[in-house]
Amino acid sequence: MTLDNILEEIKKANTIAILTHENPDGDAIGSSLAMYSALKKMGKNPDVIIPELPRIYNFLPSANEIKTESSNKQYDLALSVDAAELKRIAGWNEYFETAKVKISIDHHGTNTMFGDLNFVNPDAPACAQVLIHIIEYFGVDIDKEIGTCLLTGIITDTGGFQYQSTTPETFEFAAELLKKGINIYDIYKRVMNTKSKASFELRKRAIERMEFFEEEKIAFTYVTKKDEEEVNAESGDTEGIVDEGRAVEGVEVSIFLRENDKGFKVSLRSNSYVNVSDVCLIFGGGGHIHAAGCHIAQGLEQAKEKIINQVKMYI
Repeated sequence: MTLDNILEEIKKANTIAILTHENPDGDAIGSSLAMYSALKKMGKNPDVIIPELPRIYNFLPSANEIKTESSNKQYDLALSVDAAELKRIAGWNEYFETAKVKISIDHHGTNTMFGDLNFVNPDAPACAQVLIHIIEYFGVDIDKEIGTCLLTGIITDTGGFQYQSTTPETFEFAAELLKKGINIYDIYKRVMNTKSKASFELRKRAIERMEFFEEEKIAFTYVTKKDEEEVNAESGDTEGIVDEGRAVEGVEVSIFLRENDKGFKVSLRSNSYVNVSDVCLIFGGGGHIHAAGCHIAQGLEQAKEKIINQVKMYI
């Protein structure tokens, strides 16, 4: 059984790296820190390596233990959480590729099974929910520290329990954590209802630029590097902007473009029938049915035209 094999490799490893995807969100960070705390309870001393940490997640237990890089050039074991493919661990995948044993734990249906061992459950709404079973299987008690990290991942990836991917098990787990004294209200407020001034300013600009296509079934907007510089934006300040378009009545697909050094990062969200993961696969990306992303290495107008034309084929 895969979990038996994963547990065996963890027990054997003297050095362990925990990695996740670029532009990490609450599920990526929460899952990484939950795994970190679980391994510490198992007597291990892992490194959790996340080059960019949005400060909104500084409240998480052990967030101060996160490293931006490591001097270790070859770990006995590398654990990837919440990453669908190796290239998504961009910038620090060297720690994964050079490890003696590589393990991928994920919930994306587009996962390429890039580890030596892979545990992927595409029915789970968050990687954090996958980790519930794994941590319990390891015989580790999910205490307030681990539970806070896992619940942060679940809340962010389910949009605060509102997305269609949310399962009965999601609420059952949340109820168990409430019994343990975990403050769900506080987590929800921090990750869903608190925005930096820079985030607010970027959101305002994106809303002002929003355009609608295909009888207003497609919403489109963007922010540029110049926008981010002008408002002194930090990592994570564009999180959630794509949901502004999806919230408009009649919109099926919301498109959000964020400029970077290589072109534009594309975020797609759908409400009902469009599988945006299929759209993103065309551009080398992927994700979930109602939430996916990709990258287009072109200017704004070209990227805009390409992604809108592709989405139109699914409307």
